[in-house]
Amino acid sequence: MIFNDVLARLYDGRHLRVDRWQVNAGEYWAIAGTNGSGKTVLSRLTADDVVLNHGDVSNLPARVEFVSLEAQAAQIEIERKEDESDLNDSPDKGTLIREYLAPLAEVEEWVERFGIRHLLDSGFRALSTGESRKVLLIHALRERPDLLVLDEPLEGLDQASRAALTEALQQLQQQGQAMLWVANRLDELPDWITHVAFMHDAHLLYQGEKTEVLATPELQGLMHFDRPLPDFPASGREPLQLAAGDPLVGMKDVSIRYDERELFAGLNWRVEPGTHWAIQGPNGCGKTSLLQLITGDNPQCYRNDLKLFGIQRGSGETIWDIKKHIGLVSASLQWEYRATTNVLSTVISGLYDSIGLYQSTGDDDKQLALKWLEIIGLRDKANKSLQHLSYGEQRLVLIARALIKQPPLLILDEPCQGLDDPSRMLVLAFINRLAEQQAITLLYVTHHADEIPAAISHRLQFQFEDGHSTLHQVVV
Repeated sequence: MIFNDVLARLYDGRHLRVDRWQVNAGEYWAIAGTNGSGKTVLSRLTADDVVLNHGDVSNLPARVEFVSLEAQAAQIEIERKEDESDLNDSPDKGTLIREYLAPLAEVEEWVERFGIRHLLDSGFRALSTGESRKVLLIHALRERPDLLVLDEPLEGLDQASRAALTEALQQLQQQGQAMLWVANRLDELPDWITHVAFMHDAHLLYQGEKTEVLATPELQGLMHFDRPLPDFPASGREPLQLAAGDPLVGMKDVSIRYDERELFAGLNWRVEPGTHWAIQGPNGCGKTSLLQLITGDNPQCYRNDLKLFGIQRGSGETIWDIKKHIGLVSASLQWEYRATTNVLSTVISGLYDSIGLYQSTGDDDKQLALKWLEIIGLRDKANKSLQHLSYGEQRLVLIARALIKQPPLLILDEPCQGLDDPSRMLVLAFINRLAEQQAITLLYVTHHADEIPAAISHRLQFQFEDGHSTLHQVVV
């Protein structure tokens, strides 16, 4: 592949610039860089689906398949548009995994390798982030592409799945499968990557052999977070008042079941104010479903014994009585946030618990949101469309949206997903400070044990076997 004197307009008004980039047979490249640097757009040039303002590309592969967070979001949007639940007066599963991967005979080895046989009769939308990532990869391999583009392929995968995928990709590389890796996390680049193209501010800045490029001092500086963490602006919210003995979250004999598949049962769990929890477990064990019981985004919250913020679910409360006490960051929220809105309005919407902003707001709200955008380094994009930001930049905006009201309960479901190294270090610094202050109670889901702050002293650990989870509560 040869890219020569390329100029392509990006959604946010900038131009992607590539003076010259050549990928030769037998070379395995990674495209690295900061969030919003143009990594994904550069990878899309390989499929010739980016309109060029200038320059040319040549020797492109005939068949290119993409596995990415954006591809997951696109498939979920397709499923949502085809959802006929309202017409049928019953839940529509959408595309079953056995249909999506058909003919199954061609991918049996991969189904077994990634342990997804129990998901074949599930709909795509019912999958966890990690499960859908495995399904997308199998779907891409079934197409036998000339080039497989892997945009952060390890994001959302549990430890065992990351190991299985790493081994599988190494075998594909040894068999001669051409692959292009798009990376936010430099520490996850596989050994078989031979070359790196480093993007910054929509410009291909450095390129060459991996060891030489990664050793560049300027690159190390761009990928390092070394600025002091500013003070959080005051939210002005009234503190939550609980009756004596009431937890923030109380669950008694709680279970979650989808058709014949029971994720878990018999959960008794109390979350006391100021007591932070890390929630861990393998893909598909029920972590996100558990959190959706709290946020009210899982209808099974009404058939379980839940008491949230002193309110017994099913006692006549509205969903807004619950959501006003919660800040949320998750992949599902990011996929749901399809409202046509700019970045500033997205952050302000966290004060009103809405997807989009549907009411007039005062100058105080705007100034507070601008302060949070300053903290995450995106104030200059306040008036840009949220949908025109990179996946990682969108995630940072949603983190600011969750923090703007500094709620009693902050739910962080893999908050670092899609973030580059400096942004990830910034978010982890946020989490660490919040955990130490204990003004906000944290529920923190992560597959990276090394990213759990020491101040998080409690664990809810899922163990998963034969499609069923057991849970263990641990105080560290």
